[in-house]
Amino acid sequence: MLDSIPLGLTYDDVLLVPRFSTVKSRKDVDCSSMFTKQIALGAPFVSSNMDTVTESAMAIAAAEFGGVGVIHRFLTIEAQVNEVTKVKRSQSRIIEDPHTISPTATLGEARRIIGQMRIHGLLVTGPDRLLVGILTHRDVQLGGNDNLVSERMTPRDRLLVAKADVALDDAWELLSERRLEKLPLVDSQGRLVGLITAKDLSKDRSLARATRDGKGRLRVAAAVGVVGDFQERA
Repeated sequence: MLDSIPLGLTYDDVLLVPRFSTVKSRKDVDCSSMFTKQIALGAPFVSSNMDTVTESAMAIAAAEFGGVGVIHRFLTIEAQVNEVTKVKRSQSRIIEDPHTISPTATLGEARRIIGQMRIHGLLVTGPDRLLVGILTHRDVQLGGNDNLVSERMTPRDRLLVAKADVALDDAWELLSERRLEKLPLVDSQGRLVGLITAKDLSKDRSLARATRDGKGRLRVAAAVGVVGDFQERA
């Protein structure tokens, strides 16, 4: 039975002895590791699932560094889902479900959504998600709570938009040329199907070691426990 137990080592069991190395730079050292059989980490770093350690801010920092954060479970299920969502929406090559608002809503409603979601603007859509404009953080700041979104937004005919299948390099070039921050994606009927931001593309290029999923979103883990509401939480 003991022969079937694999060897396990802790920090006190290992001593790294200094010796001559031909490595010229720390950048040349590969510290990548596997978090699961399918998920690789650029850095062998996993933040603890403790309530004083890992919520969305730590998980974002860990993933950007090349590791992964584990959101603790000492929250309501709704609150834990919200923390995971913050990480997943913090960066993405293409935001598939961008936050929107109706043109008939008030700036007071827009302020509430922007503050709650910690974003800098909203896409304005009509029936059937038809794109009609964009509302920036500056538009919201300069208006009163009772002003309608339609009165402050930049209308559709003044927006730079692209098709859903636009290449990321082309999107970056469009945003750079026009010095814009957001590129809404629409289908052939003008319906909103996604959003690309200059901020996300810039981070995707600069944070090459970040732990991302196939859509360019930061990866994050969440603890569920083994007692109590673990099934519902999972």
